[in-house]
Amino acid sequence: MQPEWSPRISWADLPGHVQAGIEQILGAPVVGATGQQGGFSPGTADRVVTATGRRAFVKAVGVHQNEHSPAIHRKEAAIAAALPDGIPAPSLLGTFDDGTWVALVLTDVEGRHPHTPWEPPEVSLVLDALQELSRTPVPRGLEHLPRLEHELAEAFQGWARIRAVPPEHCDPWILGNLDILERLAESGLEDLAGESLVHTDIRADNVLITAGNGAILVDWPWACIGSSWIDALAVLINVRVFSPTFDVDSLLRSHAVFASASAAGVDRVLSGLAAYFTDAARQPPPPGLPTVRAFQRAQGEAVVRWLRERLSDPEAGSSARDSM
Repeated sequence: MQPEWSPRISWADLPGHVQAGIEQILGAPVVGATGQQGGFSPGTADRVVTATGRRAFVKAVGVHQNEHSPAIHRKEAAIAAALPDGIPAPSLLGTFDDGTWVALVLTDVEGRHPHTPWEPPEVSLVLDALQELSRTPVPRGLEHLPRLEHELAEAFQGWARIRAVPPEHCDPWILGNLDILERLAESGLEDLAGESLVHTDIRADNVLITAGNGAILVDWPWACIGSSWIDALAVLINVRVFSPTFDVDSLLRSHAVFASASAAGVDRVLSGLAAYFTDAARQPPPPGLPTVRAFQRAQGEAVVRWLRERLSDPEAGSSARDSM
């Protein structure tokens, strides 16, 4: 499936004083802007070039697009400012914030998003980058970041809400296995714990592949401290969204980024994420983000399908299958 991204405003839609503030950061007027596809924010995502030839990436949003989005941009600005050299992420050049509009000006990465459906070499490339990230100590300026197991505690309780009020047209397999799924998800919070810097929102549109076969991770507002392999698991989920038959389990068994992950732990986390996506997908869309629920639904279906395969496969999943 190809996701439908939220409609974005463009550089031309920004108020004049916001454009002027961004140009002050860049040191020259912007003479060209190219909008970028991807993501669910209603704000701008533009590669810009100035009259002096300087290039940058600009993302800006106001409260009129979505009342919560400016605060998310502020979070990302604080995180981006604290990311050290060596982290595969763009550098923050400056921030404009007038209380209503927030704009981030970042280095422009010469790259493209991974192909979707994902191609095996690019999956491995991103997993390699995430392995390096997992080895990087949490920067001193980011030690305050929330713990992932705390951030997802409510989300992992989604099966209880589904039990109370099942979604319309809910997968019968889910309804028939709620006891197992709920038990797995509840235990899965422990598997989220760790001491690694975690992006938490890795998917194809948040990755750029460079000409030198590097992988750069963009959009960092949800960064946490947690498990060293959870971002890599998110990559495999995204792979399954676009290609349901891709053999992601072979990567779980072979790639070094998953060295500390157990089969049972993967099942537990997958159940928690399936609970989150399935429960969230039936909620009304947030203002300005009309397509996010459809993508959450696709993610939920992909995770449930994968987990169901693992719980039926004696070579893959945990002992929970013995209770089915």
